Amino acid sequence: MLVEQLIFIVISFALFVLVFLKMVKNNDTTYVIFLSLEAIGIAMSFMEVLFSVQLNTVLKALMYIVSIIIPVLLLVLEKGKVNIIEKINLAKAKFYFNIGNSKKAKQILIDLLEKNDESYKGHKLLAEIYEAEGGMRKAIDEYVQAIDINKQDYDSYYKVAKLLTDLDKKDEASQMLNSLLSKKPDYKEASILLGDLLIEQDMYKEAINVYMEAVKINPLDFDLNYSLGIAYTMINDFQSAKEFYEKAAQINDLIYNCKYSLAEIALIYKELNEAERLFMETIDDDELAPDSYYELSKISLIRGDKEKAILYANTAINLSPKRISEKIKKEAIFIPILARISIPFNLIEDEDEKENEGNKTEQARKLTEKEIKAKEHLEAMFELSRQLGYNDILMMNKSSKGGNSRKQEDEEEKKKELEELENEGLNAESEEEIDYSKLKYDEFADEFRFINDEEKQKND
Repeated sequence: MLVEQLIFIVISFALFVLVFLKMVKNNDTTYVIFLSLEAIGIAMSFMEVLFSVQLNTVLKALMYIVSIIIPVLLLVLEKGKVNIIEKINLAKAKFYFNIGNSKKAKQILIDLLEKNDESYKGHKLLAEIYEAEGGMRKAIDEYVQAIDINKQDYDSYYKVAKLLTDLDKKDEASQMLNSLLSKKPDYKEASILLGDLLIEQDMYKEAINVYMEAVKINPLDFDLNYSLGIAYTMINDFQSAKEFYEKAAQINDLIYNCKYSLAEIALIYKELNEAERLFMETIDDDELAPDSYYELSKISLIRGDKEKAILYANTAINLSPKRISEKIKKEAIFIPILARISIPFNLIEDEDEKENEGNKTEQARKLTEKEIKAKEHLEAMFELSRQLGYNDILMMNKSSKGGNSRKQEDEEEKKKELEELENEGLNAESEEEIDYSKLKYDEFADEFRFINDEEKQKND
């Protein structure tokens, strides 16, 4: 028994000295935890010798664990390049961060990185803390250092691009995303973010190329198909837009934005029954309901059903008084029923409407910037299409697809159209006398808007 105790004391004391030297060498007080445990085990052994106390089996096992087994495991793991101290510090930092003490968590990580600047997990966790606090520039610096250590950390690539986007550094964000997609083409979120950045810069065809490459890998992804629908909408290729909106709606039929876009496209093609059916499906969405009722009112007016138009218009105004009232006042189509529409006299947005607009129900899906852009574009195209014939709309659609291969053919068509106008005795140099319904939208959209605005002012 005495021999066993002496051997234990010698081994445990030797391990204690080795751990202490490790602490001095690495200048890391985390080793104090292990030294304290060893000290407890050694003290228990001395008590057993000095007071001739026989420890029970549990205490005996505990003494060997804290004094010999744990120190040996620590030394073996560090010999095998497993940094136990780093893991302990990371665990402590995560604990403090999760309980809301981010200051303490940051200090632990900063101390860790001062001793070991190559700690990939340390840089990444510190970046996440900075990001959560809103320190985007500091977060970017830490994410970049994490990427330098681990070149396959694609999530950090994406995080940097996202933060650069939030800082309005779109060119740098695009470069980062292109670099990420060259290394990992199947990173869907990167494709969507890059496409969104291109749409913001009106680079719609480039956005389509990005989405198309991604949808080849993820053909059943809702976001990619829906984004393609938006991009094709912005270049007036409504047939292609319709195809991708329909695919997106098949993947997720609970997203009403697809149906709203399909309804607007149906209006552009003068398919009133289909448009009405789709708008009726979107009135369940809190955010789209006012616009859906507004569009249903216009459909009823086109059909000559004034009573139903009045009902829909008043419903839309009840849901969003200021916005819908202003839209109705700008539309000449509502003039025949304007006296029977309940437009508020005071159009200052009241607190209830602000609250409704700002705090949608959890089921409501807030429209993103690109969705709003596409929605407004479709609504504007419908207003233009009301002045055009069906063949003109098809021509608009074809012109968006044709590209450079159709340039010569388009020029010839333009010459023929101008010759026809001259034969009819029209003065082609006078913009006010041109029949815009006979010309292609792409060449005369700006002039058409000007004439249309003048007509609306006269009607008002």
